[in-house]
Amino acid sequence: MPGPTVGPTDDTSTAATTTPASVATPATPGAAPVAVPVAVPGVASGAGQGRPGWAVIAALGGLAALGPLTTDLYLPGLPAIADDLVAQPAAVQLTLTFSMFGVAAGQLLFGPLSDRFGRRPPLLAGLVLYTLSSLVCVFAPNLSVLIAARFVQGAAGSAGLVIGRAVSRDRFQGVALLRFLASIALISGLAPILAPIVGAQLMRFTSWRGTFGVLTALGLLLTLVSLGVLRETLPPETRHAGGVGATLRTMGRLLRNLPFLGLALTSSLAFGALFGYISGSSTVLQHVYHVSPQTYSLLFGLNSFAIVVMTQVNGRLLAPRFTQRALMLGSLAAAVAAGVALVLLTTVWDFGLAGFCAPLFVMMGSLGVLLPNTAAQALGLVEPQVAGTASALLGTGNFLCGAVVAPLSSLGGQPSAVLLALVVLVCGVLATVVYLALCRPERQRTGDAGRKTDDS
Repeated sequence: MPGPTVGPTDDTSTAATTTPASVATPATPGAAPVAVPVAVPGVASGAGQGRPGWAVIAALGGLAALGPLTTDLYLPGLPAIADDLVAQPAAVQLTLTFSMFGVAAGQLLFGPLSDRFGRRPPLLAGLVLYTLSSLVCVFAPNLSVLIAARFVQGAAGSAGLVIGRAVSRDRFQGVALLRFLASIALISGLAPILAPIVGAQLMRFTSWRGTFGVLTALGLLLTLVSLGVLRETLPPETRHAGGVGATLRTMGRLLRNLPFLGLALTSSLAFGALFGYISGSSTVLQHVYHVSPQTYSLLFGLNSFAIVVMTQVNGRLLAPRFTQRALMLGSLAAAVAAGVALVLLTTVWDFGLAGFCAPLFVMMGSLGVLLPNTAAQALGLVEPQVAGTASALLGTGNFLCGAVVAPLSSLGGQPSAVLLALVVLVCGVLATVVYLALCRPERQRTGDAGRKTDDS
């Protein structure tokens, strides 16, 4: 049974070449037509020109990794920040919350800008701003300045996230898009594995300010790499000429399309579970289960490894063999089962550290299938001309939900394994309910997300 996606699920072509005009061609029977653009000779879009080189994949992977690195590298230093700046642990967690608010807000800015001015200019501007805001974090004199700088840092770093997805949609669709996203994830997936480990080691030789010094250097490096490696993938002929009004109308059309909205909400709630874990795991593991910062970083890296492995399994083995709907339902079921087990093992049965970590490992693995499929399906519903705006809506929802959920695991001011378990379970259940309610296969027949551009 086909899932809520446009185009056949066994498509392995690169497809989706960029163009000044689109041609509607049939997709799966009963589905809305797919906008298949026609190639423009001489335009360096990369679409339809074969697979991208490893330099491009590595650059896009690095841009995608910037978000996890910004979030995870300094996590082992959260207690030290509280001590150094004389702040409560719950207040220090606002540096994570406001960073995610920044990522959410920044995507709403950089996504539409990339549809109007092309992918490269907004990307490079964002990277420069990211580098400068990271430098402010290094010298932040108090928690208020650090929180403000983290907001700007998150907003600027979101340029790589949102524009990277748009570049992927410029070039591919269907299973080819999933495989390309898997290649990027192979690079970017190392970030959440290595970041806490590197951060913990940095804390042995420098202060938490040193971790932000590393992020400053990384921002500068990615700016130079992007300047030299990445080429424009959205030709001038296909860009939005409208202003804010056209962007808002495009967003309205996307959000009125129930399959797109359902996929966006499903992805957001899955990110809620992820960031509930990211925000709460450091204090829970170190204060409740009394592990060292180094052990915490290893456990965090192991769970991140689960996401990386399942992302590759999904893109290279599962996607060509199963419908996207089957993969979505399977991953949602695994996430809910992991949440139930986590609640039981922290409230009814006491299996200690192993009982806390094992369900989280399963949950993280399920996200390695769930998140790329929601992104690929949602972007498959739109044509490249509005991919930046669609990517912005997806990313904004993800990080807004993450920002709201992140503090919940520390309600009451004390770390709680039970609260973290409940956050994971509730997010998983809500994601399943939303997907089943809004992404029914028959709804796809009336989907028209982002295909009208006459008022742009």
